[in-house]
Amino acid sequence: MADLVEAELRALRWLTVDRLGCNVVARTSLGRPQRLLLAGHLDTVPANGNERARLDGDTLWGLGSADMKGGLAVMLDLAATVDAPACDVTYVFYECEEVARADNGLLRLSGERPDLLAADAAILGEPTGALVEAGCQGSLRIEVTLAGERAHTARPWMGRNAIHRLGALLARVGAFEERRPVLDGCEFREALQAVAVGGGVAANVVPDTASVTFNHRFAPDRTPEEALAAVCGLLGDAVDEAGGDTVRVLDMAPPAPAALDHPLLAALVAATGRPPRAKLGWTDVAFFAERGIPATNFGPGDPELAHARDERVERASLEAARAALGALLTGA
Repeated sequence: MADLVEAELRALRWLTVDRLGCNVVARTSLGRPQRLLLAGHLDTVPANGNERARLDGDTLWGLGSADMKGGLAVMLDLAATVDAPACDVTYVFYECEEVARADNGLLRLSGERPDLLAADAAILGEPTGALVEAGCQGSLRIEVTLAGERAHTARPWMGRNAIHRLGALLARVGAFEERRPVLDGCEFREALQAVAVGGGVAANVVPDTASVTFNHRFAPDRTPEEALAAVCGLLGDAVDEAGGDTVRVLDMAPPAPAALDHPLLAALVAATGRPPRAKLGWTDVAFFAERGIPATNFGPGDPELAHARDERVERASLEAARAALGALLTGA
């Protein structure tokens, strides 16, 4: 995929092209007062019987058609057809977004060639139905392990069942009241879910440990530390750390603010002709926000079809995304 993109971009004389691993970066150098970065990941999730592309009328079916080969196609078309943009443009095609965070191509670029990512604002081509999805939620994953005391199941009163203790913990999470803060006119909807449980020793043993993993998606008006404190506050005395219970942070990813007050991103909203909405999920918009670059999500394709067996993208969505980004780059 990187070979194909690189070959397409190197044929365009108005672009400077650099490659680092399977990350391909192309830039204009026109001396414009502002630089816009357009980014998209080259990889997809594993195939699910949809690895063969199929064109049916104005619908393209297949793995990655929405997430996010459609966005990549728009980026390549812009690179090939807009040779004198109103702002300088950096096109970033990067690897390994769909796997472990440590393998993400943006991290390699940032570590080895940070100059390639310099920009005043960034647009990530994630599928958004060709409307602006502002910012992104933060993500927090914690594992709570509850302690008990082993005993024979014929004499359970001699011990303390750690699995039974999960009931009170899960009840509190089940009663979680989601926050819906409105930030820059976009409503974020928080969520807290139990995503894994573990425990048990043998069929005749009262278990002395049990664990549950929680995933929390939180709005960008909170830091990861504030989100963790809020979850721990909700769990309250259902977790007895003095009695041997533990709370372990497995991973946390910061959110990104909407940042739609930046002129380039505000112009994109205007070009779509539709109000923006909040991004319910975590994306690499947060990567750019951490580095002081205002960023937003915008691309063709229905985000609800991402990773689905029936993934597809409509011609109308591709053309709408191309028209809005084309108007932004040309200043039309």
